[in-house]
Amino acid sequence: MAQIEHHRVSTNGIELHVAQTGPLDGPLALLLHGFPESWRAWQAQIQNLVDMGYRVWLPDQRGYNTSDKPREVNAYGIELLCADIAGLIEQSGRERITLMGHDWGGVVAWSLAAIRPDLIERVVIVNAPHLSAMRKALRSNLDQIARSWYAAFFQLPALPEYLLSLCDFRALRLALNRTSRRGTFDRLMPDYVDTWRQPGALTAMLNWYRALMREPTNSAIGKQVPVPLLLLWGARDFSLTRAVAEESMQCCENGRLVYIESAGHWVLHETPEEVNEQIVAFLLEGPGEIRVGAHNRYFAAPVA
Repeated sequence: MAQIEHHRVSTNGIELHVAQTGPLDGPLALLLHGFPESWRAWQAQIQNLVDMGYRVWLPDQRGYNTSDKPREVNAYGIELLCADIAGLIEQSGRERITLMGHDWGGVVAWSLAAIRPDLIERVVIVNAPHLSAMRKALRSNLDQIARSWYAAFFQLPALPEYLLSLCDFRALRLALNRTSRRGTFDRLMPDYVDTWRQPGALTAMLNWYRALMREPTNSAIGKQVPVPLLLLWGARDFSLTRAVAEESMQCCENGRLVYIESAGHWVLHETPEEVNEQIVAFLLEGPGEIRVGAHNRYFAAPVA
């Protein structure tokens, strides 16, 4: 197994904990986790990328685990989150990288690829919508509105923190276990609980949701992603509809949506072999080659 190094990297006026592995001179793959996970969300994908020769960076994003946790809600706006990752790329010494993101990490990946495509070689997103598609769905899709109830609950002050932290974060533990296959999080749960116990972490994690609701617009909304993009979607997602996945594909010029029918939101953990197979195939394709496969449900042809 790849040996993990742990570093603190300065970026955008804060410091992030970044797990790193793989050959120092390899091309960089930067992998972003979502709520309520940590850098370990991508643990089943690390070895495949290292075997392909990639240097792999897995940051705990701002507010998570031992990374810095600014107190203000507006410190978690999407443009600041993107600036964190742009700063990491600058610190890596690479001109362009491969970017991957799941859940909130995928939202950041969509946004950074739209705002700063000059930094991105190609992007893999897993069960995360483009912000333009999500905002449209929350105005018109009753199914998506119903599934997003928890995001509205998170807007309340203090009460979400109180309820989620009761009995050593029982509600968060139950949420992960009840929305995934049996046993999916058995090994990871002790590590995740430790990250939630970090002072200020739970409030910081919730502030991602609060900041988005208070942010009327940002430079990512309405922008197309021009770089090659693969969107993997666990079709049994409890919180996101297929409609928002397909609408997101209208926001990229050169992309492919692949449904993984047997998995849900936690597809990185539930079907890691299929996720890895799709990622490897995508990374091995030449520039401009986004080929239609048997599992594809949507294809946006490359722009000439």
